[in-house]
Amino acid sequence: MPTRTRTANVPLEYDPSKFPAFAVTVDVVILTMAEGVLHVLLVRRGEEPFKDIWAIPGGFKRPEETLDAAARRELSEETGVDVPSLLTQFGAYGDPGRDPRMNVVTVAYLAVLRDVGAISAGTDAAHAALVPGSDILEERIELAFDHLQIVRDAVERVRVELELSGIATAFVGTTFTMAELRAVYEAIWGVQLDAANFRRSLVGEDGWVIPTGRTARPGPVGGRPAELYRAGRAWRHGAPIHRVQWREEVTA
Repeated sequence: MPTRTRTANVPLEYDPSKFPAFAVTVDVVILTMAEGVLHVLLVRRGEEPFKDIWAIPGGFKRPEETLDAAARRELSEETGVDVPSLLTQFGAYGDPGRDPRMNVVTVAYLAVLRDVGAISAGTDAAHAALVPGSDILEERIELAFDHLQIVRDAVERVRVELELSGIATAFVGTTFTMAELRAVYEAIWGVQLDAANFRRSLVGEDGWVIPTGRTARPGPVGGRPAELYRAGRAWRHGAPIHRVQWREEVTA
């Protein structure tokens, strides 16, 4: 019988074979705005299980890498999108039946991007594309594994963050129009906001947005060019509007 040696602080009597084996994966939810609509980056699986079904990018963590490194690698390999410092863990999912291959625990990551850049499917992804979030949340398309629940949780996380932080400004550029910023709230909260009230909530002495003195390019239908703003310092300490506030205005 082979002799087991003590490694670091592992007790000599510890036997890992007594515990059930399971795998660890990472899954990444990328949210972005395109033409005023919330989109999610998805891949179409090229292998079983769930071959040809849409899924969020992800895969198995390698033994020698951290969770964060695995998330960045899988995202880059499957979609060509690189987000070196923007990924945030927001949940873990470990229901025994979530993966038909074996017991798999996944750690979910979230990133909000203004522009995902070029998308290119790779490794075991047959295709990669931005898909309207409403098509996912309203189940007009099927997602593999428990990825529908993961996307729902990611979107709800952002809905809450809109009331607590400056995450809304992550969806827009360094300069933006008031309409672009309002579209973020409308798309994620699923509401229609009054443009004048929205502007009054952000423009003023509180420092939420600061006029740049410049205007956006004229739209295809002409008209007066929209004023460009940049985010002020107030976003570091909270957010200017809340869902309850807008519900009350809509129902008043």
